Amino acid sequence: MNDQPFVPLLLGADINVYSMARAFHEAYGVKTVAYGRYPSGPCYGSSIIDYRVSDRNSEPEKVLENVSHVSAQFPGKTILLLGCGDDYLTAISANLGKYPPNVVAPYVSLEQMEELIHKERFYALCEKYGIDHPATFVYKKEMGHDFTLPFPGPFAVKPAESATYWDHPFDTQKKAYILQTREEVDRVIDDIYGHGYEDSLIIQDFIPGGDENMRVLTCYSDEEGKVRLMCLGHVLLEEHTRHGIGNHAVIITEPGGELYDIFRHFLEEIRFVGFSNFDIKFDPRDGKYKAFEINCRQGRSNYYVTGAGYNLAKFLVEDRIEHKPQPEPVLVQNRHLWMAIPRKVAYDYIPRRFHEEMKALEKAGAYGNPLWYSADHALLHKLRLYRIQRRQFGWYAGSMEKPKDQGPGGFYPYGYVTSVKRQSR
Repeated sequence: MNDQPFVPLLLGADINVYSMARAFHEAYGVKTVAYGRYPSGPCYGSSIIDYRVSDRNSEPEKVLENVSHVSAQFPGKTILLLGCGDDYLTAISANLGKYPPNVVAPYVSLEQMEELIHKERFYALCEKYGIDHPATFVYKKEMGHDFTLPFPGPFAVKPAESATYWDHPFDTQKKAYILQTREEVDRVIDDIYGHGYEDSLIIQDFIPGGDENMRVLTCYSDEEGKVRLMCLGHVLLEEHTRHGIGNHAVIITEPGGELYDIFRHFLEEIRFVGFSNFDIKFDPRDGKYKAFEINCRQGRSNYYVTGAGYNLAKFLVEDRIEHKPQPEPVLVQNRHLWMAIPRKVAYDYIPRRFHEEMKALEKAGAYGNPLWYSADHALLHKLRLYRIQRRQFGWYAGSMEKPKDQGPGGFYPYGYVTSVKRQSR
């Protein structure tokens, strides 16, 4: 398969998986093995991925079976196992200690992971370690409508535990709800619990401001629990479809300042290992950056880090395969533009005050779209991606209004981001 001493094994099929597979291929020329549930998505048909369809792909027993199969297929190599969704993470961690000896799974224990990804418990840790977060009310099913919210609307409502929430689908189900009144909150609560969800809900004071107030922080912590990489991204645009709301679409990297200090202290105090990803929003009312959640993995927008010149695959390989020491963490400071959508869609829906810098970064070559990789030679794959990207025009038109100052919008009629300028790492 390759002359490297390792084989990446990724679980999932979305842009997260493709971005990491691209990072491995760029750095080491290695082809990734990936398991997804369906013969679709950005990984299907790619020439840089050995994509395998597997039913029940996120169940712990199936994960162990598939990982063991790849381990046996490459007995002389180390298998680097990464999950690219929360359900995969818990399945991977549930099997820690059961994998064949040549498998490396860079994750914390299932007990610690469940504490971190459960939003109610995560906010308790934020209180303990001095991390700002939105004012929060934890709702329990048994409360019914007999409760008082300690802050006025608008409200943000979301499940405390995402995996079991999506196990109970319904027509109006959303990843998160932005609601104006208490009456709307009561209706959403009834809808969610009426379809089988049992865990708690998080009701929060909605922080004002649009997508451009969001930040994303990606980190890598080595096997000793020391942070090796931190990269802050300024989100300019998110997705706004019902199931995709909150997914990043356009990001510019920026210096992290004291956010790097705050989250480095937190990660090292809890002795976290592997990739982590934080969703953060700037609150203009008090000037604070407030954390929403931690993902115990690289996020689906992870290529904003690799594209900026700090290849995520290299940090993992240098730590877990080559065992290279790194005395001080890399704190990314440079500006780089990441777009996962067509240029015209980006310029149509991002406020005009950001356009000048976006154009300057494009002109300097400091930009990229993870899906358009010149070394991926599969023609049918590229055609499928082109069709998927074209759908973004309709998705945004049907779910989001253009900013009022936009005028006619962008100036690239059917362009896609294809090139990348890298830093030295």
